[in-house]
Amino acid sequence: MTIAPEPETAPTGLPDTGPPAETESVGTVVLAGAANLVIAVAKLVAGMLSGSAAMLSEAAHSFADTVTEVFLYVALRRGGKPADEEHPFGYGKESYVWAFIAALFTFVGGAGFSVYHGVATILSGEHSGHYLVAYAVLAVSFLAEGTSFLKARRQVRDESRRWKVSSARFLRLTPDTTVKAVYFEDAAALIGLLVAAAGLGLAQLTGSEVWDGLASIVIGLLLLAVAFVLARSNVSLLVGRAVPRKIHNQIAADLRSIPVVTAVPTLLTMQIGPGDILVAAKVDFDDNAQGREIEAASDEAERRLRERFPEIRYVFLDPTRGVPGRDHVDGGLDR
Repeated sequence: MTIAPEPETAPTGLPDTGPPAETESVGTVVLAGAANLVIAVAKLVAGMLSGSAAMLSEAAHSFADTVTEVFLYVALRRGGKPADEEHPFGYGKESYVWAFIAALFTFVGGAGFSVYHGVATILSGEHSGHYLVAYAVLAVSFLAEGTSFLKARRQVRDESRRWKVSSARFLRLTPDTTVKAVYFEDAAALIGLLVAAAGLGLAQLTGSEVWDGLASIVIGLLLLAVAFVLARSNVSLLVGRAVPRKIHNQIAADLRSIPVVTAVPTLLTMQIGPGDILVAAKVDFDDNAQGREIEAASDEAERRLRERFPEIRYVFLDPTRGVPGRDHVDGGLDR
């Protein structure tokens, strides 16, 4: 038995309170991209004037983040396309493809350059000595990156409150990889700016450019860590990740609460997009239930599930003989 959603009731990905997730995510990505572009140019100029490896690494970091934001914007737009005959479950997973490409670009464009330039600086030890310009750009960059980070942090906080989980758990489990990417990249950018400032300061105090080179390497390793976390998350979603265990168990309980349902022996879920969930379950109906009662129960199951979780887009129920009271619980994602 199949229950398909009506087009006009497609979920937004968030409860009705507050702005839609996609709209807010677009704003977060656009703000981050604009800030990164301006900062990247300023860092590049300062890096060329000062000859600082850490500053040039920060410029590469910001340019990589700018391109990343472009990929994330494409991810939001492409992933939001409506379902059609060729892609009956929609294009939600395409957003994970573009987000994965963005993570790879962060690795290649940012981390690789930073580590290489840091090693080159340690070996050559060259620096032109224009520290004041570099410090000024780092300070302005910190303010700009901080503004972008605060917006991403506010979105994470608001959405975690709606789901009644901590911000840390929300970031681990959210299928919205765009806001996750902006949050981690902006956090890494702020840490990178502090590392660059420390490297410049130590280089100026000691007269050794080893510190500047080491700062560049640390920035590269930081970018590498962020790229790995984001790539791993996107790969998991591309393969077909289940919903969190808490949601899985609630879905099982809602199905089990239908009067003519005696057991839910198998419950499978999959995140098919940032705001779309597919539910497939084998359901044991009462042996004495008539066809119309099973149909009514199926309609009631759809209503209950989508009322509690607007992200549930598709529900497939398969009447199957089972053992009364033996339900598939504690499934889904738990980490």
